[in-house]
Amino acid sequence: MASASKIQLSLDHCGEFHVPNITKESAVTSSEVLQENHEGHHIFFNQSGFHNHIAHHIPTIYALGASPSTIRKHYTNNKSYQRPPQPIDRDLVQNFHDLNVFLEHLGQERFYHDYLVFFQDEIDKIGHEEVINEYMLKGNERADAILVRMYAGFLHPIIHLGFGIEFNQPAIIAEALAQAAVHDGWIGPFLLATEKAASKTQTSKSLVEIIDQIRADPKLRTAAHWDDGNKIRDGILARAPDEMIKYAAQWRVGVDDLEAKTAEMTNAAVYFTGTAQHPPKQIKYDFYYMHCVNSSIFFSSFLKQPWLSSEHKIRLLQFKGWTDLAMYASRRAPEPLLDEVVNYRPKHPEDNWDGVIRRVLEHEDDGHASKLVRALRHGEEICRPYEHDEKFRIKGDMWLKLGHMAIDSVEDTGEPWVRSAGFDEAWEKYEDRPRAQL
Repeated sequence: MASASKIQLSLDHCGEFHVPNITKESAVTSSEVLQENHEGHHIFFNQSGFHNHIAHHIPTIYALGASPSTIRKHYTNNKSYQRPPQPIDRDLVQNFHDLNVFLEHLGQERFYHDYLVFFQDEIDKIGHEEVINEYMLKGNERADAILVRMYAGFLHPIIHLGFGIEFNQPAIIAEALAQAAVHDGWIGPFLLATEKAASKTQTSKSLVEIIDQIRADPKLRTAAHWDDGNKIRDGILARAPDEMIKYAAQWRVGVDDLEAKTAEMTNAAVYFTGTAQHPPKQIKYDFYYMHCVNSSIFFSSFLKQPWLSSEHKIRLLQFKGWTDLAMYASRRAPEPLLDEVVNYRPKHPEDNWDGVIRRVLEHEDDGHASKLVRALRHGEEICRPYEHDEKFRIKGDMWLKLGHMAIDSVEDTGEPWVRSAGFDEAWEKYEDRPRAQL
Protein backbone atom coordinates (compact mmCIF):
# COMPACT_ATOMS: atom_id res chain seq x y z
CA MET A 1 0.00 0.00 0.00
CA ALA A 2 1.26 3.48 -0.87
CA SER A 3 2.32 5.66 2.04
CA ALA A 4 4.28 8.82 2.80
CA SER A 5 7.50 6.86 2.34
CA LYS A 6 6.49 4.07 -0.04
CA ILE A 7 5.49 4.44 -3.69
CA GLN A 8 3.19 1.73 -5.00
CA LEU A 9 1.27 2.37 -8.19
CA SER A 10 -2.07 0.65 -8.53
CA LEU A 11 -4.18 -0.41 -11.48
CA ASP A 12 -7.00 1.42 -9.67
CA HIS A 13 -5.25 4.76 -10.26
CA CYS A 14 -3.82 4.84 -13.76
CA GLY A 15 -4.29 8.57 -14.38
CA GLU A 16 -6.78 11.08 -15.74
CA PHE A 17 -5.92 9.89 -19.23
CA HIS A 18 -4.54 6.41 -19.66
CA VAL A 19 -4.63 3.76 -22.33
CA PRO A 20 -6.51 0.49 -21.71
CA ASN A 21 -4.88 -2.74 -20.59
CA ILE A 22 -2.10 -1.36 -18.41
CA THR A 23 -0.34 -4.32 -16.83
CA LYS A 24 0.46 -5.19 -13.24
CA GLU A 25 4.06 -5.78 -14.31
CA SER A 26 4.36 -2.17 -15.49
CA ALA A 27 2.88 -0.98 -12.20
CA VAL A 28 5.44 -3.00 -10.25
CA THR A 29 8.39 -1.77 -12.32
CA SER A 30 7.22 1.83 -12.14
CA SER A 31 6.86 1.55 -8.37
CA GLU A 32 10.34 0.09 -8.01
CA VAL A 33 12.11 2.81 -9.95
CA LEU A 34 10.05 5.60 -8.39
CA GLN A 35 10.92 4.25 -4.94
CA GLU A 36 14.61 4.22 -5.85
CA ASN A 37 14.30 7.80 -7.06
CA HIS A 38 12.41 8.84 -3.92
CA GLU A 39 15.05 7.44 -1.58
CA GLY A 40 18.20 8.12 -3.57
CA HIS A 41 17.88 11.41 -5.45
CA HIS A 42 17.48 15.12 -4.74
CA ILE A 43 14.54 17.02 -6.23
CA PHE A 44 17.06 19.12 -8.22
CA PHE A 45 19.78 17.39 -10.18
CA ASN A 46 22.14 20.35 -9.79
CA GLN A 47 22.53 23.38 -7.56
CA SER A 48 21.13 25.69 -10.23
CA GLY A 49 17.63 24.37 -9.49
CA PHE A 50 17.21 22.12 -12.55
CA HIS A 51 14.37 19.74 -11.72
CA ASN A 52 14.51 15.99 -11.36
CA HIS A 53 11.67 14.87 -13.67
CA ILE A 54 11.67 11.15 -12.91
CA ALA A 55 8.51 11.34 -10.78
CA HIS A 56 6.77 12.98 -13.76
CA HIS A 57 8.20 10.84 -16.53
CA ILE A 58 7.58 7.37 -15.11
CA PRO A 59 3.87 7.80 -14.17
CA THR A 60 3.25 9.42 -17.57
CA ILE A 61 4.67 6.59 -19.64
CA TYR A 62 3.05 4.09 -17.27
CA ALA A 63 -0.33 5.70 -18.04
CA LEU A 64 0.49 5.60 -21.76
CA GLY A 65 1.07 1.85 -21.63
CA ALA A 66 4.84 1.54 -21.48
CA SER A 67 6.22 -1.96 -20.95
CA PRO A 68 8.41 -2.76 -17.93
CA SER A 69 11.52 -2.76 -20.14
CA THR A 70 10.66 0.66 -21.60
CA ILE A 71 10.01 2.07 -18.14
CA ARG A 72 13.33 0.77 -16.83
CA LYS A 73 15.20 2.03 -19.92
CA HIS A 74 13.93 5.58 -19.48
CA TYR A 75 14.66 5.49 -15.75
CA THR A 76 18.20 4.29 -16.33
CA ASN A 77 18.80 7.05 -18.87
CA ASN A 78 17.65 9.75 -16.49
CA LYS A 79 19.05 8.55 -13.17
CA SER A 80 22.61 8.88 -14.45
CA TYR A 81 22.81 12.65 -13.83
CA GLN A 82 20.85 12.88 -10.58
CA ARG A 83 22.50 13.80 -7.28
CA PRO A 84 21.91 12.28 -3.85
CA PRO A 85 19.83 14.00 -1.18
CA GLN A 86 21.57 15.98 1.51
CA PRO A 87 21.76 14.73 5.11
CA ILE A 88 18.76 15.30 7.33
CA ASP A 89 18.88 17.61 10.34
CA ARG A 90 16.35 15.94 12.63
CA ASP A 91 16.33 18.87 15.05
CA LEU A 92 15.45 21.23 12.21
CA VAL A 93 12.68 18.90 11.04
CA GLN A 94 11.10 19.11 14.47
CA ASN A 95 11.61 22.85 14.63
CA PHE A 96 9.59 23.31 11.42
CA HIS A 97 6.54 23.14 13.69
CA ASP A 98 7.58 26.65 14.74
CA LEU A 99 6.07 29.05 12.21
CA ASN A 100 9.06 31.37 12.16
CA VAL A 101 11.51 28.52 11.58
CA PHE A 102 9.30 27.09 8.84
CA LEU A 103 9.12 30.45 7.04
CA GLU A 104 12.78 31.37 7.54
CA HIS A 105 14.03 28.32 5.68
CA LEU A 106 11.76 28.63 2.64
CA GLY A 107 13.37 29.15 -0.75
CA GLN A 108 16.63 27.38 0.06
CA GLU A 109 17.25 24.15 -1.82
CA ARG A 110 19.65 22.73 0.77
CA PHE A 111 16.70 22.21 3.11
CA TYR A 112 14.69 20.10 0.64
CA HIS A 113 15.30 16.82 2.43
CA ASP A 114 14.40 18.33 5.80
CA TYR A 115 11.09 19.65 4.46
CA LEU A 116 10.48 16.28 2.78
CA VAL A 117 10.84 14.37 6.06
CA PHE A 118 8.73 16.98 7.86
CA PHE A 119 5.86 16.55 5.38
CA GLN A 120 6.23 12.77 5.41
CA ASP A 121 5.90 12.79 9.18
CA GLU A 122 2.82 15.00 8.99
CA ILE A 123 1.22 12.78 6.33
CA ASP A 124 1.85 9.74 8.53
CA LYS A 125 0.03 11.51 11.37
CA ILE A 126 -2.99 13.05 9.66
CA GLY A 127 -3.05 11.89 6.02
CA HIS A 128 -2.07 13.68 2.83
CA GLU A 129 -5.51 15.24 2.37
CA GLU A 130 -5.38 17.06 5.70
CA VAL A 131 -1.73 18.02 5.18
CA ILE A 132 -2.57 19.71 1.87
CA ASN A 133 -5.53 21.51 3.39
CA GLU A 134 -3.53 22.62 6.42
CA TYR A 135 -0.14 23.47 4.91
CA MET A 136 -1.15 24.69 1.45
CA LEU A 137 -4.78 25.76 1.33
CA LYS A 138 -5.70 27.08 4.78
CA GLY A 139 -5.26 30.69 3.69
CA ASN A 140 -2.89 31.75 6.48
CA GLU A 141 0.67 33.02 6.07
CA ARG A 142 2.28 29.58 6.08
CA ALA A 143 -0.21 28.02 3.66
CA ASP A 144 -0.11 30.93 1.22
CA ALA A 145 3.69 30.79 1.25
CA ILE A 146 3.51 27.18 0.04
CA LEU A 147 0.58 27.71 -2.33
CA VAL A 148 2.16 30.53 -4.33
CA ARG A 149 5.41 28.57 -4.58
CA MET A 150 3.47 25.75 -6.22
CA TYR A 151 3.27 28.00 -9.28
CA ALA A 152 6.96 28.94 -9.26
CA GLY A 153 9.70 27.18 -11.22
CA PHE A 154 7.61 27.09 -14.42
CA LEU A 155 4.86 25.23 -12.56
CA HIS A 156 7.05 22.28 -11.56
CA PRO A 157 5.82 22.02 -7.95
CA ILE A 158 2.13 21.96 -8.94
CA ILE A 159 2.96 19.41 -11.65
CA HIS A 160 4.67 17.26 -9.03
CA LEU A 161 1.70 17.63 -6.69
CA GLY A 162 -0.61 16.75 -9.55
CA PHE A 163 1.13 13.45 -10.16
CA GLY A 164 0.94 12.63 -6.46
CA ILE A 165 -2.80 13.32 -6.32
CA GLU A 166 -3.65 11.82 -9.72
CA PHE A 167 -1.87 8.53 -8.98
CA ASN A 168 -2.74 8.54 -5.24
CA GLN A 169 0.88 8.56 -4.03
CA PRO A 170 1.41 10.30 -0.67
CA ALA A 171 5.21 10.07 -1.01
CA ILE A 172 5.12 12.07 -4.25
CA ILE A 173 2.78 14.57 -2.57
CA ALA A 174 5.36 14.98 0.21
CA GLU A 175 8.04 15.55 -2.44
CA ALA A 176 5.86 18.20 -4.07
CA LEU A 177 5.24 20.10 -0.85
CA ALA A 178 8.96 20.02 -0.03
CA GLN A 179 9.82 21.08 -3.58
CA ALA A 180 7.46 24.04 -3.30
CA ALA A 181 9.01 24.99 0.04
CA VAL A 182 12.47 25.37 -1.48
CA HIS A 183 11.36 27.45 -4.47
CA ASP A 184 11.46 31.23 -4.47
CA GLY A 185 8.24 33.04 -3.64
CA TRP A 186 8.53 36.00 -6.03
CA ILE A 187 5.38 35.06 -7.94
CA GLY A 188 3.31 35.38 -4.75
CA PRO A 189 2.75 39.16 -4.78
CA PHE A 190 1.46 38.93 -8.37
CA LEU A 191 -0.96 36.09 -7.63
CA LEU A 192 -2.25 37.59 -4.38
CA ALA A 193 -2.63 41.08 -5.88
CA THR A 194 -4.51 39.60 -8.85
CA GLU A 195 -6.74 37.67 -6.45
CA LYS A 196 -7.58 40.88 -4.61
CA ALA A 197 -8.31 42.74 -7.86
CA ALA A 198 -10.39 39.86 -9.23
CA SER A 199 -12.55 39.83 -6.10
CA LYS A 200 -13.87 43.23 -7.16
CA THR A 201 -14.83 41.96 -10.62
CA GLN A 202 -18.37 40.73 -11.07
CA THR A 203 -17.99 39.14 -14.50
CA SER A 204 -15.26 37.22 -16.26
CA LYS A 205 -13.76 37.60 -19.70
CA SER A 206 -12.47 34.50 -21.44
CA LEU A 207 -8.79 33.62 -21.38
CA VAL A 208 -8.49 33.95 -25.15
CA GLU A 209 -10.04 37.42 -25.01
CA ILE A 210 -7.41 38.41 -22.46
CA ILE A 211 -4.68 36.84 -24.56
CA ASP A 212 -5.80 39.06 -27.43
CA GLN A 213 -5.74 42.09 -25.11
CA ILE A 214 -2.25 41.31 -23.87
CA ARG A 215 -0.95 41.02 -27.40
CA ALA A 216 -2.58 44.36 -28.29
CA ASP A 217 -0.92 46.18 -25.36
CA PRO A 218 2.56 47.30 -26.50
CA LYS A 219 3.82 48.04 -22.99
CA LEU A 220 2.97 44.61 -21.66
CA ARG A 221 3.86 42.75 -24.83
CA THR A 222 7.38 44.20 -24.86
CA ALA A 223 7.98 44.28 -21.09
CA ALA A 224 10.17 41.18 -21.18
CA HIS A 225 13.58 41.59 -22.79
CA TRP A 226 15.66 38.91 -24.46
CA ASP A 227 18.46 39.21 -21.89
CA ASP A 228 16.20 39.02 -18.81
CA GLY A 229 17.25 36.16 -16.56
CA ASN A 230 13.64 35.32 -15.75
CA LYS A 231 11.24 36.89 -18.19
CA ILE A 232 8.22 36.88 -15.86
CA ARG A 233 10.05 38.14 -12.77
CA ASP A 234 12.57 40.48 -14.41
CA GLY A 235 10.41 41.47 -17.35
CA ILE A 236 6.64 41.39 -16.89
CA LEU A 237 6.49 41.92 -13.12
CA ALA A 238 9.33 44.45 -13.09
CA ARG A 239 8.27 46.66 -16.02
CA ALA A 240 4.50 46.20 -16.34
CA PRO A 241 3.13 44.70 -13.10
CA ASP A 242 -0.02 46.83 -12.97
CA GLU A 243 -0.94 45.98 -16.54
CA MET A 244 -0.39 42.28 -15.93
CA ILE A 245 -2.56 42.31 -12.82
CA LYS A 246 -5.25 44.34 -14.59
CA TYR A 247 -5.59 41.83 -17.42
CA ALA A 248 -5.22 38.67 -15.34
CA ALA A 249 -7.88 39.79 -12.85
CA GLN A 250 -10.46 39.83 -15.63
CA TRP A 251 -10.58 36.00 -15.53
CA ARG A 252 -12.58 34.55 -12.67
CA VAL A 253 -13.94 31.14 -11.75
CA GLY A 254 -17.23 30.46 -9.97
CA VAL A 255 -18.52 27.42 -8.13
CA ASP A 256 -20.95 26.56 -10.91
CA ASP A 257 -18.45 26.68 -13.76
CA LEU A 258 -15.41 24.89 -12.33
CA GLU A 259 -15.57 22.09 -14.89
CA ALA A 260 -16.11 24.41 -17.85
CA LYS A 261 -13.37 26.77 -16.68
CA THR A 262 -10.95 23.86 -16.28
CA ALA A 263 -11.61 22.91 -19.89
CA GLU A 264 -11.28 26.56 -20.92
CA MET A 265 -7.91 26.88 -19.17
CA THR A 266 -6.70 23.73 -20.90
CA ASN A 267 -7.89 24.87 -24.32
CA ALA A 268 -6.37 28.33 -23.95
CA ALA A 269 -3.00 26.93 -22.85
CA VAL A 270 -2.94 24.59 -25.84
CA TYR A 271 -4.01 27.46 -28.10
CA PHE A 272 -1.21 29.88 -27.25
CA THR A 273 1.34 27.06 -27.02
CA GLY A 274 0.65 25.16 -30.22
CA THR A 275 0.18 28.29 -32.34
CA ALA A 276 3.42 30.00 -31.20
CA GLN A 277 5.24 29.17 -34.42
CA HIS A 278 7.62 31.19 -36.58
CA PRO A 279 7.29 30.31 -40.28
CA PRO A 280 9.30 29.51 -42.29
CA LYS A 281 11.22 28.01 -39.36
CA GLN A 282 10.74 24.41 -38.24
CA ILE A 283 7.71 23.58 -36.13
CA LYS A 284 8.72 23.65 -32.47
CA TYR A 285 6.84 23.95 -29.18
CA ASP A 286 7.96 26.65 -26.75
CA PHE A 287 9.65 25.08 -23.73
CA TYR A 288 8.04 27.42 -21.20
CA TYR A 289 4.55 27.43 -22.72
CA MET A 290 4.67 23.64 -22.88
CA HIS A 291 4.62 23.52 -19.07
CA CYS A 292 1.27 25.34 -19.09
CA VAL A 293 -0.14 22.50 -21.19
CA ASN A 294 1.60 19.70 -19.29
CA SER A 295 0.23 20.93 -15.96
CA SER A 296 -3.35 21.35 -17.22
CA ILE A 297 -4.30 17.68 -16.85
CA PHE A 298 -3.99 17.76 -13.07
CA PHE A 299 -6.74 20.32 -12.60
CA SER A 300 -9.23 17.74 -13.83
CA SER A 301 -7.90 15.45 -11.12
CA PHE A 302 -8.22 18.18 -8.49
CA LEU A 303 -11.90 18.59 -9.36
CA LYS A 304 -12.57 14.96 -8.45
CA GLN A 305 -11.12 15.13 -4.94
CA PRO A 306 -13.96 15.26 -2.38
CA TRP A 307 -11.57 16.49 0.32
CA LEU A 308 -10.87 19.69 -1.64
CA SER A 309 -13.54 22.34 -1.08
CA SER A 310 -15.02 24.25 -4.00
CA GLU A 311 -13.32 27.37 -2.67
CA HIS A 312 -9.94 25.64 -2.80
CA LYS A 313 -10.57 24.23 -6.28
CA ILE A 314 -11.41 27.74 -7.48
CA ARG A 315 -8.26 29.18 -5.96
CA LEU A 316 -6.04 26.50 -7.49
CA LEU A 317 -7.57 27.00 -10.92
CA GLN A 318 -7.53 30.81 -10.85
CA PHE A 319 -3.86 30.85 -9.89
CA LYS A 320 -3.18 28.53 -12.83
CA GLY A 321 -5.03 30.71 -15.32
CA TRP A 322 -3.30 33.86 -14.08
CA THR A 323 0.12 32.19 -14.22
CA ASP A 324 -0.57 31.07 -17.79
CA LEU A 325 -1.43 34.63 -18.82
CA ALA A 326 1.80 35.92 -17.31
CA MET A 327 3.70 33.15 -19.06
CA TYR A 328 2.11 34.07 -22.38
CA ALA A 329 3.03 37.73 -21.97
CA SER A 330 6.60 36.90 -20.89
CA ARG A 331 7.61 35.42 -24.25
CA ARG A 332 6.65 38.60 -26.14
CA ALA A 333 3.05 37.43 -26.60
CA PRO A 334 3.56 35.88 -30.06
CA GLU A 335 0.71 36.07 -32.55
CA PRO A 336 -1.30 32.83 -32.32
CA LEU A 337 -0.99 31.33 -35.81
CA LEU A 338 -3.93 28.94 -35.83
CA ASP A 339 -3.38 28.09 -39.48
CA GLU A 340 -0.09 26.48 -38.49
CA VAL A 341 -2.17 23.86 -36.70
CA VAL A 342 -5.10 23.66 -39.10
CA ASN A 343 -2.84 23.18 -42.13
CA TYR A 344 -0.21 21.01 -40.49
CA ARG A 345 0.97 18.04 -42.52
CA PRO A 346 2.09 15.22 -40.22
CA LYS A 347 5.24 13.29 -41.08
CA HIS A 348 3.30 10.08 -40.50
CA PRO A 349 -0.30 10.94 -41.44
CA GLU A 350 -1.29 7.29 -41.12
CA ASP A 351 -0.76 7.47 -37.35
CA ASN A 352 -3.74 7.98 -35.07
CA TRP A 353 -3.32 8.74 -31.37
CA ASP A 354 -2.10 5.19 -30.78
CA GLY A 355 0.69 5.77 -33.28
CA VAL A 356 1.66 9.09 -31.73
CA ILE A 357 1.74 7.52 -28.27
CA ARG A 358 3.80 4.56 -29.50
CA ARG A 359 6.41 6.91 -30.92
CA VAL A 360 6.61 9.15 -27.85
CA LEU A 361 7.12 6.12 -25.60
CA GLU A 362 10.28 5.36 -27.56
CA HIS A 363 11.51 8.95 -27.61
CA GLU A 364 14.46 9.44 -25.28
CA ASP A 365 14.19 12.56 -23.13
CA ASP A 366 13.33 13.49 -19.55
CA GLY A 367 9.60 13.12 -20.03
CA HIS A 368 8.52 16.50 -21.42
CA ALA A 369 7.36 15.07 -24.75
CA SER A 370 5.31 12.23 -23.28
CA LYS A 371 3.72 14.61 -20.77
CA LEU A 372 2.78 16.93 -23.63
CA VAL A 373 1.19 14.16 -25.70
CA ARG A 374 -0.81 12.84 -22.73
CA ALA A 375 -1.98 16.35 -21.80
CA LEU A 376 -3.09 17.00 -25.39
CA ARG A 377 -4.98 13.72 -25.57
CA HIS A 378 -6.69 14.52 -22.27
CA GLY A 379 -7.46 18.06 -23.43
CA GLU A 380 -9.26 16.72 -26.47
CA GLU A 381 -11.56 14.69 -24.24
CA ILE A 382 -12.49 17.38 -21.72
CA CYS A 383 -12.93 20.11 -24.36
CA ARG A 384 -15.14 18.09 -26.72
CA PRO A 385 -18.41 19.15 -25.02
CA TYR A 386 -17.52 22.82 -25.57
CA GLU A 387 -16.54 22.81 -29.25
CA HIS A 388 -19.48 25.07 -30.09
CA ASP A 389 -18.14 27.75 -27.74
CA GLU A 390 -16.05 30.50 -29.34
CA LYS A 391 -13.83 30.61 -26.25
CA PHE A 392 -12.50 27.20 -27.32
CA ARG A 393 -10.35 27.86 -30.36
CA ILE A 394 -8.77 24.40 -30.45
CA LYS A 395 -11.28 21.82 -31.64
CA GLY A 396 -11.89 18.82 -33.88
CA ASP A 397 -8.92 17.29 -35.65
CA MET A 398 -6.63 20.08 -34.42
CA TRP A 399 -5.98 17.98 -31.32
CA LEU A 400 -4.48 15.05 -33.21
CA LYS A 401 -2.54 17.47 -35.42
CA LEU A 402 -1.09 19.04 -32.28
CA GLY A 403 -0.10 15.56 -31.13
CA HIS A 404 1.65 15.00 -34.44
CA MET A 405 3.34 18.39 -34.13
CA ALA A 406 4.62 17.39 -30.69
CA ILE A 407 6.24 14.10 -31.66
CA ASP A 408 7.33 15.29 -35.13
CA SER A 409 9.06 18.35 -33.66
CA VAL A 410 11.05 16.51 -31.00
CA GLU A 411 12.10 13.89 -33.53
CA ASP A 412 13.19 16.63 -35.95
CA THR A 413 16.66 18.17 -36.16
CA GLY A 414 17.80 20.90 -33.79
CA GLU A 415 16.96 21.48 -30.15
CA PRO A 416 13.60 19.86 -29.33
CA TRP A 417 12.08 22.98 -27.76
CA VAL A 418 12.31 26.64 -28.76
CA ARG A 419 12.86 28.90 -25.77
CA SER A 420 10.84 32.14 -25.71
CA ALA A 421 8.97 31.81 -28.98
CA GLY A 422 7.92 35.45 -29.32
CA PHE A 423 11.51 36.62 -29.74
CA ASP A 424 13.11 36.44 -33.18
CA GLU A 425 16.39 35.57 -31.47
CA ALA A 426 14.90 32.31 -30.21
CA TRP A 427 14.50 30.98 -33.75
CA GLU A 428 17.86 31.91 -35.22
CA LYS A 429 19.43 28.49 -34.72
CA TYR A 430 16.54 26.61 -36.35
CA GLU A 431 16.34 25.58 -39.98
CA ASP A 432 13.75 26.71 -42.50
CA ARG A 433 11.17 24.14 -43.46
CA PRO A 434 11.38 22.45 -46.86
CA ARG A 435 9.46 24.54 -49.38
CA ALA A 436 6.85 21.80 -49.79
CA GLN A 437 5.76 22.40 -46.17
CA LEU A 438 5.24 26.17 -46.56
